[in-house]
Amino acid sequence: MEPSPVPRAAQGLLFDEDLPALDEQAGYRGPTVCRVVGITYRQLDYWARTDLVAPSIQEADGSGTQRLYGFRDVLVLKVVKRLVDTGVALNQIRVAISHLREHGIEELAQITLMSDGASVFECTSADEVIDLIQGGQGVFGIAVGRVWREVEGKLSELPSERPLDASGRTTSPAPMDELAARRAARRAR
Repeated sequence: MEPSPVPRAAQGLLFDEDLPALDEQAGYRGPTVCRVVGITYRQLDYWARTDLVAPSIQEADGSGTQRLYGFRDVLVLKVVKRLVDTGVALNQIRVAISHLREHGIEELAQITLMSDGASVFECTSADEVIDLIQGGQGVFGIAVGRVWREVEGKLSELPSERPLDASGRTTSPAPMDELAARRAARRAR
């Protein structure tokens, strides 16, 4: 008997949610990333040095420079954290992350990662999730779209920065939205 398809409304953010456009140049420093992801700075540093998730906006370039992580980096770090918390081995996480890197940012929100604790499976439809569960392979799942919303909500409350050019100036001014304007006014007092 064929499984009945899951109604679209019941899927929520599992697969087909429209997500807002992102500022590709907004970057977040290590302490901000650690706070959003729920990891220590030591973990973040180790994952950057071992190239599990390296900052895409700005690499650290010697003493006194800061890494800047983009939204996608923070999203992937949060997924890594969830996989680590469920006991998936780091070598399996590396394989899963390499597959995530092959997708465009918009595609990430439509992926659900399923795992049996040893392997990680990528699902892009409700039917694939059901097949894994029925086959006994899926024990838990991570809907990347839900993680996206969580990360987006937390980052919206925290400061972002622009990368520096060769002269040490920001590459372009950050756009001033209403929230940023309020923060700037509060700091100026």
